[in-house]
Amino acid sequence: MTAIRQFQVTFDCADPARVARFWCEVLGYVVPPPPEGFGTWEEYDRSLPPERRGASFVCVDPTGVGPRMYFQRVPEGKAVKNRVHLDVRVGTGLVGDERLAALEAECARLVALGAVCVQVLRADGFDESCIPMLDIEGNEFCLD
Repeated sequence: MTAIRQFQVTFDCADPARVARFWCEVLGYVVPPPPEGFGTWEEYDRSLPPERRGASFVCVDPTGVGPRMYFQRVPEGKAVKNRVHLDVRVGTGLVGDERLAALEAECARLVALGAVCVQVLRADGFDESCIPMLDIEGNEFCLD
C-alpha cells in the first residue's frame, strides 16, 4: 500500500501576496508566522535580494488538514484555461434551491473580494448546480 503524502497547491501569478490573501479569505486559511528571527513577513522580504522580494507567498489551513498553498511570481501572464482547478465545496450535502442559494451567497461574497462570476450552472437532473468563477488574476475555480 502506498503511503499518503502531503501536497501543496502552487499558483503561478503576478502578485503572490495579493493572490494569497485573496485565497486566505476564500478558504479561511491564514498566513503562517514569518521565519525565525523576523518579526513580520515584510521584514523578511526586505532581507532578500531585490530580485527575490515579493517573489512568493504562502498560506495554510489553520487546522492543519488542508494543503499548503504556495504562490510564486512568474513573468508571463495567464494565457490559457487551467488544466486543473479548485472546487470550493460550499454546497456539500445540499440540493436544489437550498444548494443554489448557498452557492450564490458565497459567489456574492467572493465577487466583493474581487473574484468574477463566469456563469451560474443550474441543476439539470444529472449534475447539481455549480458556479464557475475567476480569482483576482483570472485563475479558474468553481463553487461546488
